[in-house]
Amino acid sequence: MEQYKKEFIEFMVESDVLKFGEFTLKSGRKSPFFMNAGAYVTGAQLRRLGQYYAQAIHEHYGDDFDVLFGPAYKGIPLSVATTIAYSEMYGREIRYCSNRKEIKDHGDTGILLGSEIKDGDRIVIIEDVTTSGKSIAETFPILQEQGDVKIVGLMVSLNRMERGLSSNASALEEISKKYGFEANAIVTMEDVVECLYQKECKGKVLIDDTLKKAIDDYYAKYGADKTR
Repeated sequence: MEQYKKEFIEFMVESDVLKFGEFTLKSGRKSPFFMNAGAYVTGAQLRRLGQYYAQAIHEHYGDDFDVLFGPAYKGIPLSVATTIAYSEMYGREIRYCSNRKEIKDHGDTGILLGSEIKDGDRIVIIEDVTTSGKSIAETFPILQEQGDVKIVGLMVSLNRMERGLSSNASALEEISKKYGFEANAIVTMEDVVECLYQKECKGKVLIDDTLKKAIDDYYAKYGADKTR
């Protein structure tokens, strides 16, 4: 596992973004872990978060894209923080863009925030986590409406490695197959377990044998057949 991935996992824990216990998800599933990207609230946290996203995007997609699109609402700060990091780390001026939930009909009109999207633009979509692909279903037609553009790929922070809505494949794999572009994550839950199992983080062992069994049982029930 790359060093930045280990650091990112510890960063999620330190920021109280990744928690362990018993949580009821929106889907109704009882999960032994939970991720809330809304807990990144300070300037230092957002700066580091943007750097981790930039590293992962650069690793998977290189520099051959023009726009980083963050779907409203959580994708807005992610796209801003990551475009800043990309400029600082790789000297590449990527434009940021997000959508509004409601079209603005005065002043800065339209459905987009930030950069315009024009013919020929190559776009990477950035999100916090994807469990169902619902936001991509909303985002994809918005981007297509902007002109002759190419979506290079999607980057999320954590691949939960669960079955998607319509198959036994993961949500990221379902998205890739349905829309025809790559879908990747900074880390997977497999990475998280490898990094934290029986190892101290924040002065204590977060994944002990009991929690490891709960995670294994969860994936026996809800895990995807294949993960990326």
